[in-house]
Amino acid sequence: MKHVYTSIDIGSDTVKVVVCELYQNKLNLLAASSVKSKGIKKGLITDVYEASESVKKACNEVEQMLGIQIKQVIASIPGYQADFVMVQGTTNLNREEIIDGQVVTELLQTAMKEKTIPGKEMVTVIPIDFTLDEKSGIKDPKGMQGNILSVRAVLVMSPKKNIYSVVSLLENVGLEVVDISLNSLGDFYSTSDREIKEQVGAVVNIGYETTSVALYNKGILVKNSMISMGGKNIDNDLAYIYKLNIEDAIKVKERFALAHKSYASVNDTIELMDKTEEKVKINQLEASEIVMSRIEEILVLARKEINILTKREVDYILITGGTSSMSNFSLIAEDVLGKIAMVGNIRLVGLRNNKFASAVGNIAYFINKLKLKGIDYTMISKTDMEELSSTKKSSIISNESMLGKVFGYFFNE
Repeated sequence: MKHVYTSIDIGSDTVKVVVCELYQNKLNLLAASSVKSKGIKKGLITDVYEASESVKKACNEVEQMLGIQIKQVIASIPGYQADFVMVQGTTNLNREEIIDGQVVTELLQTAMKEKTIPGKEMVTVIPIDFTLDEKSGIKDPKGMQGNILSVRAVLVMSPKKNIYSVVSLLENVGLEVVDISLNSLGDFYSTSDREIKEQVGAVVNIGYETTSVALYNKGILVKNSMISMGGKNIDNDLAYIYKLNIEDAIKVKERFALAHKSYASVNDTIELMDKTEEKVKINQLEASEIVMSRIEEILVLARKEINILTKREVDYILITGGTSSMSNFSLIAEDVLGKIAMVGNIRLVGLRNNKFASAVGNIAYFINKLKLKGIDYTMISKTDMEELSSTKKSSIISNESMLGKVFGYFFNE
């Protein structure tokens, strides 16, 4: 059986759709699309019709690449006003019983039932570790035997409007939401390695209108916050200084300027028409200084947010998001944040831009949850599997509620 998964990230600037296949424990990219989004502001849906059209267009692009229809997705939601609550659960076992995914699932259900916050719904529950009788620190208890199994976990909750607006939008365009996740979780899982999973650090995603800052303790998301500044501010700076329309300002940022001025050239220039229809000559050094100044401000604010989230020194600051894919970004990151700064790198052939980090990482996180719960699952039918194979060869919480449908996949409801 082919294990194929689709993730969608509805951002203020673009809607990203990524389809991957898990083969021999390795993710392989099957298709990806990125289209300009409308009707979305700071990650929240402001115009349902325009947002729906953006989602449809992104999905259509992927469907044309694959030759099959996208029917199920993992959806990411913004981290605004998310809560992270420590929960615990315990269950008694039959000594002869071998712990399986069902036992783990029921234990996590028990843990999360004890905590409710008015106006908020569960996004996910992140296990920290399990204890079986006297043995603690277990990451995956499946296959073991004992008398008492307990778990420590972090319950992630979000305002209902953040969840329902995204799920409703996707269902209205004919997509079934199998799981939801925070962008911050996807960011970590898209670039994390074994070393940082044992450390305390922060993940910074410089988005279009906002920048998210998430604190991780040994691979567990424990806090996050948002900064009302992002790549759009860089576009506005360039547009204001050179009197450009916003489309040309974006081109200057993405195709000409560097994130750090060190390797920029004063002799490398481009000519554009400004808003008054007059020619303006822009050299790379000046444009890069403008970009660098704004990125520096964003990173300084991110550092302040990290200091608010934790009083202890962090071991790393991982930076991702579309802006971090700019040339020489690692130089400005190190200048502002020091040696602990690292720029994310999506290790997926055919998908190198960090704007896809959340979408790719949420697939990895989804697969991790499936594995812990012992669930063998794919998002495409047998007929679609055959069609996809053919295409590849030729192209080398209640059950009735919306959230009940989503979470039913993981709690066997």
